[in-house]
Amino acid sequence: MSMKVRIGVGLIPTEGPPQGAGLAELIDDLESLGIDSVWLSDQVSSPDHVDPLIGLAYAAGRTEKLKLGTGVLVLPGRNPALVAAQLAGLAALAPGRILPAFGVQPATRGDRTIYPAPAGRRGELFEEAITVVRALLTEPVVTHHGEFFHLQEATVGPLPGKPLDLWLGGRLPVSMDRIGRLGDGWLGSFITPAEAQRCREQIEVAAARAGREVEADHYGTNIIVAPDGTDEAAIDALVARAAGRRKDLRDPDVLICRGWEQARTQVRAFVDVGLTKFVVRPIAPVPSRREFLEQFAQELLPLEDRR
Repeated sequence: MSMKVRIGVGLIPTEGPPQGAGLAELIDDLESLGIDSVWLSDQVSSPDHVDPLIGLAYAAGRTEKLKLGTGVLVLPGRNPALVAAQLAGLAALAPGRILPAFGVQPATRGDRTIYPAPAGRRGELFEEAITVVRALLTEPVVTHHGEFFHLQEATVGPLPGKPLDLWLGGRLPVSMDRIGRLGDGWLGSFITPAEAQRCREQIEVAAARAGREVEADHYGTNIIVAPDGTDEAAIDALVARAAGRRKDLRDPDVLICRGWEQARTQVRAFVDVGLTKFVVRPIAPVPSRREFLEQFAQELLPLEDRR
């Protein structure tokens, strides 16, 4: 089976104003350069981020081809019925271009109190919430009485003409099992190609056990790039952060692509183990967003399968 490689971008902070001031410029540049997709992060406490659903709605109104993803949207702590309604609205504004990806945990400790969940039960809350989101996006009327949510003849609309694929994040085996049972795709982060291969295999086993199948080209990951000339102190800071998150890795530096040549090598290595969707982010604020995107287009877009 032929699988299409697609490479999008995440937020591209600059050394100037915060993201909100430059979002229009970013979106317009992505559309004009023919870049596949943009993925907006969910970090409420960061001054450099706008809410991803608000940002994607804004982007939908400025573009005709750019795909619009959440990378990733924290679901526990949100009302899943309202999330479903927001996604249905986005799908109506930009048919075929909405790529929702969900996560269990906020990216930063500061956001955890903003997304409350019963102690020790965040995973269970997430699973019921994603079930509610899917039901509301595919069924005209939903009645659901679970442990965390109760809906009586609820509807959102308009329903997407084609069901949205709901991708999930994560890296641990419990997350891979959840994706196999409940997700339509996987968007990883802070992983190596060898780990990605094991994660894919775990998802496939879990999906088969649940009588499901995740499509072969619905596996992807984030890639962090330090363009040539990036301040070494910024690289060291992120490597230290990665070391904190990945204490099991002997050399967390392998998670960072130092330059575009390493980024190309990393994409090819992930493709070799079955991943085809990528979100590229710079390791630190860049002097020029446009220059970063032009380098991205020149160095990485030739790796895409444009069929």
